[in-house]
Amino acid sequence: STRLRSMAVTTQLTWMQEKNLQNYFGGKQFTLLYKASVHEFSAYALFQRCCGQGPIMVVIYKGHCIVGVYMKGGCKKEEKVSAVLFALQENKISECKIRSQLPTVWFDDGSGVWGDLEFHVNMRKQVMTMNSATIGELGLLQMKTTTPFEECEAFRCEVLVTYPQSLLKLSCLYSLRQSLLSDMKMYKPYRNLVPQVRILLLGPTGAGKSSFFNSVKSVFRGHVTHQALVGSDTTGVSDKYRTYSIKDMLDGNLLPFILCDSMGLHVKDKGLCVDDIAYILKGHISDRYQFNSMKPITPGHSNYVDCPLLKDRIHCVALVLDINSLEYLSHEMIAKIKKTRRQLIKCGMLHVVLLTHVDSMDLITKGDLTDIYRCIPVKQKLQVVHKELGFALSDILVVSNYTSEWELDPVKDVLILSALRHMLWASEDFLESV
Repeated sequence: STRLRSMAVTTQLTWMQEKNLQNYFGGKQFTLLYKASVHEFSAYALFQRCCGQGPIMVVIYKGHCIVGVYMKGGCKKEEKVSAVLFALQENKISECKIRSQLPTVWFDDGSGVWGDLEFHVNMRKQVMTMNSATIGELGLLQMKTTTPFEECEAFRCEVLVTYPQSLLKLSCLYSLRQSLLSDMKMYKPYRNLVPQVRILLLGPTGAGKSSFFNSVKSVFRGHVTHQALVGSDTTGVSDKYRTYSIKDMLDGNLLPFILCDSMGLHVKDKGLCVDDIAYILKGHISDRYQFNSMKPITPGHSNYVDCPLLKDRIHCVALVLDINSLEYLSHEMIAKIKKTRRQLIKCGMLHVVLLTHVDSMDLITKGDLTDIYRCIPVKQKLQVVHKELGFALSDILVVSNYTSEWELDPVKDVLILSALRHMLWASEDFLESV
């Protein structure tokens, strides 16, 4: 009918379920071909839309459980088909491997059941039948041998094309990258009050502070570089206060920002003393100051700057956190981060959160980086930061640093430059309020 044709045909699979299935079957891209509630509960309608379309995956919804059939050889009308039979429960996939050969399945609109089948679906009656061995193999302990279902969908399965999926998309990425690069180079601090804005990177050891500086420098140098040492142990390697300027690769001029790397926050006595942060923010310590967690910064130290100028002060702070470790932060570390944030607020310092290592999250693929803020797992992590630490969602930035790559990546570059631009905006607001 006209009403059915005008309906938007969308899958009932959640983002997480689709990602799990894509990964499970070797990186597949799913195209929805058939939805029973739209195209009719009919084996004829299913075959009509799926035959000759290559590998097909059929999923059947029963409550919170999904039973599925993956037919690598495609959908064949009026034939028993060897297939991978699987169940998806709470984002966990179990597969049926009863026989040495693949299980056989059958879809029809009649009432007969083939006795040697592991799986039979009567589309017209909306019931599926499995023998007890199949039910046990799939871990569907609560399911009866014959059970009704609510919905059935079928997808064409193709090799997942990683980004960029087209020359147009690649062109847009490079165009955006060049635009961001140009914006960074042309940026002038508010009313030229300072020659360069200073951005302080704070965070637990191993969160990716030094890696972010290396990544920023790599983008502007045109190749991957590692000036700042990056450590893998829990104590970190940044025990000195370092200020890094970056030169533009083309004209050799200094870029209008300085990234400042500090000792990592630590729950014990080894890390940066929170009381030292105010001295850093106000510009009282200079490059290569040697931190000592047992001896906080005090006036009179040989490297202490008595009367810092506005150009020596910090103009924005980025709190750097590993996106994969948010749920594992100890109560002591959360308390230290909150204490640090109170110190920043007391000093009138604008600050953002920088979440690193997004590319190593479960289910996140390279192609997801092009639209990372829409990915469900990333949205969930942003909510954790918002709820636990009180940051506005608009002040939580996501990046994928260069850690082991040899070549630059336009998508990583765009994420890094977008985060840096947000920090420059925050610096602008701070200078405007001075």
